[in-house]
Amino acid sequence: MLARMLFGVIVFLSFPALGQDMRNVSEPVIPPTCAVLKARLTPAKDGALKESDEGKVDTERIQKALDACPPGQAVKLQRIGAARAFLSGPLQLRAGVTLRIDAETTLFGSRRARDYDVSPGSCGRVAEKGDGCKPLIRADHVANAAVMGEGVIDGRGGARLAGEKVSWWDLAQEAKVKNLYQNCPRIMVLTAADNFTLYSVTLKNSPNFHVLYRGGNGFTAWGVIIDTPKNARNTDGIDPANATNVTITHCYIHAGDDHVAIKANRLGPSSHISVTHNHFYTGHGISIGSDTEGGVSAVRVADLSIDGADNGIRIKSNSSRGGLVHDVVYEDVCIRDTKNPILMDSNYSFYGQDRDRLPSFTDIILRNVRVFGPGQITLDGFDSTHRLGIAFDQVLIDAPERTRVAADFADVTLGPGPVNFFPTGKDVRVAGKATRGNPASCKEMFVPMPGK
Repeated sequence: MLARMLFGVIVFLSFPALGQDMRNVSEPVIPPTCAVLKARLTPAKDGALKESDEGKVDTERIQKALDACPPGQAVKLQRIGAARAFLSGPLQLRAGVTLRIDAETTLFGSRRARDYDVSPGSCGRVAEKGDGCKPLIRADHVANAAVMGEGVIDGRGGARLAGEKVSWWDLAQEAKVKNLYQNCPRIMVLTAADNFTLYSVTLKNSPNFHVLYRGGNGFTAWGVIIDTPKNARNTDGIDPANATNVTITHCYIHAGDDHVAIKANRLGPSSHISVTHNHFYTGHGISIGSDTEGGVSAVRVADLSIDGADNGIRIKSNSSRGGLVHDVVYEDVCIRDTKNPILMDSNYSFYGQDRDRLPSFTDIILRNVRVFGPGQITLDGFDSTHRLGIAFDQVLIDAPERTRVAADFADVTLGPGPVNFFPTGKDVRVAGKATRGNPASCKEMFVPMPGK
């Protein structure tokens, strides 16, 4: 059971398990507390830290508490009166230990680039290579760790770096203009962290990705709010990479890049992933790719709203990082005011020199998908051998006369439910026919972004 405050009323939501995660996933339970750390900092009226408090870091005492906490218990960060803030540099989670951010409490990330250096001077700059920053929170080869609570983790991506005139997001934009890499920290990087749980917490203003979960078996994000402006470059919400048994559910994501991006580079596949009962706002969509070389399969997306985004349902790759994407089902999805409501892109932006890792997207099913507002549907296979294989069943758009459909190298099936558009293009083969119809209302699906 999930409780959320909507329009001042607590609404309890209960949904059956659905999807391809092979675990039996239920709502997480916050474990007993091993230590309570009391806040020492009081934010200014605008919610930011006072300049005089920027040197009062809590990194050491938080890390010591995590190190000393027995598995199965939690370190709780707690407000005391007006003092409701903690300030930290990079933290490392321990096996079986939960970091709990209590209600009305904020953990702020440090604005000092040197705190995040992987090597001296590597973080906080634009360069020929990236990966120069440690994340704010790291879990590395530790099982059963977690971050929970009703509080907030604020990466402060838009705040000016200490001693500099630019923010993390300014560096990201500079890197885009110069075709270089930004070295900005992520809020969480979870590597081979089996059975990791992210529950109820709010993540905001990440300098880069909010959550990267890579190389692990078992990840649950339940009731998480991610809230970062749409112009904050490379601020993906949750990215499972080379991951197995993933559930992302009951989440609200407003981001500057992909809401969720399922990736699989040459290190291994991503499979058995469930994305269910979520609400997405501005951002770049529910994405697979662009790294698909390792293969992506057994993905189920259900009961999803996407409102005001750049992209909706999206699979992307290219000849330098492509591989097989198959057995992917999207069901009961409502999309509104989104530029590219359906985007199958086999020729996504090139990076790297290799051109022999060709993308193949097949066995893709969209069922009961409703689109409101104009936009473009793109169905792009790579070539006559690496074709897009996609089926539409009860997929309806409310403005077919204002929706452009572009397709090539695609095998498309329409039906048995109504589909009110008909794709044509280079080497496009269609089984079935278009049927007139208007999408049923999605009014109950489009809900406001919760505030924190």
